[in-house]
This record gives sequence, C-alpha cells and structure tokens, in this order.
Amino acid sequence: MQVEIGNSRNECYKCMMPSISCLCKHINPLQTKTRFIILMHPKEYKKEKNGTGRITKLQLENSEIIVGVDFTNNKRVNELLAKENTSFLLYPGKDTFNLSTRKSSEINSFTGDNPYIFILDGTWPCARKMLKMSTNLQKLKRVSFDNNIKSEFTIKQQPASLCLSTIESVYTVLNLLKAADFEQCETKGFLVPFQKMVAYQIECMLNQDNKNYSSDTKTEVTPKNLYKKKTERNIVFEQES
Repeated sequence: MQVEIGNSRNECYKCMMPSISCLCKHINPLQTKTRFIILMHPKEYKKEKNGTGRITKLQLENSEIIVGVDFTNNKRVNELLAKENTSFLLYPGKDTFNLSTRKSSEINSFTGDNPYIFILDGTWPCARKMLKMSTNLQKLKRVSFDNNIKSEFTIKQQPASLCLSTIESVYTVLNLLKAADFEQCETKGFLVPFQKMVAYQIECMLNQDNKNYSSDTKTEVTPKNLYKKKTERNIVFEQES
C-alpha cells in the first residue's frame, strides 16, 4: 500500500520508504521463540527514511513497537512484564548476562522457554533518559554481547567504530541464540532490507538531483574511523572491556 505525502512523492505505508526504494520485496519475517519489544523514542519514530527500528519490526514476526519515553505507567509494557515469560533488557553494562561468553546450557537456562527482550531504540542520550525515567525497566535483568564487527550503518555518524544499529544488534543476538541451539531461524538474509536502505540513502546523498530524496545532510560519506566520538545515533552495543 502506498500513500501520498506532503512533497507529492509516493511512500510505502508499510516500510515508510519512497515507492522507488520500497523495501517490502526484501522483507522476509522470521518466526522466533524470543519476542522482541522495541521501545522507540518519539524522535526516532519520526525518522521514516533511515531509522532501523521499523525495519527490525518488519523482519520479526514475534515483535512489536511501543513509542514513548517514560514507560513506568505504560499499559502495554506493564501487561508484557506481568506475563509469566522471562523479560530482559538488551543494554550494555558491567552486571549483564553476556551472551557471547556463556555456554549453551547457561543461555537456555537463563532465558527460559519464550523470553521477552526489550530494546531501547533511540540515540544514546535518549536511551539513557528512557531507562532513567522508566522504573519498571530498571528492574529487568540485562543481557548484552561482545561485538567484533563494524556497523554497516555508514550513513550515520557513530560514537565508536564497533557500535551497531538496532537491527544489527538484534541480528547479533539471534545468531548467538542460534549458536546456543535456542533459536532455529535462518538469519542469513535478515540484514538485506537494512543494507538496501543504506545503499539507497548513499546513492541519494551522492546524487542530489534525485527528486525522491530531500535532506540537509552533507553529501560526503564519512569513513567510520573519522567519526566524531560524541555524535548521537541509534541505540548501539559496544564491546565490553
């Protein structure tokens, strides 16, 4: 389905991309035992062209997006937390359950049968604010992972070279759960819609004559090792020391 928006271009209602770069043909939703709840900051919700939270949701059948900042009294969040399923917050830190360093038996015992994993989708400052204000999320056990790959999100400035976007973080978690024989889904094409979105944005940035793209961003695509240390971007997970 497509809708007409203010600048007279057609936009796909499902993936929120211009019709010329619609990602839907690349979407192949996975069925997972784990339910992923993407807690999206309102600022991130408005980023229709290059936010990865929406793409993550489309790629996961067992997932949902909840928009907000303070989730303490959020009815839907508290409904999920009240269920018997074990709930976790995917967030880095010292006192977390590191999926990268645990044995398969430990992961299966820790997660339970059908875990819920809550993810904060926003810039680092926004994510920290969301967690600080949401007392119900503060009580959750946390899971994390060691990242050894560089993000493909080259259209966004990164706080560090090993930071990952939301969809890349979920992809990493799924692969770790697969390695532990907890998940059985095929993740090979999970990042394809994300990669197509990045490729389209780069093409538009380098060719501003493209009428389907409107942006005030600079046309230069900056290498990751030149990114500023304090720039903000989607919630990411860094390698723990």
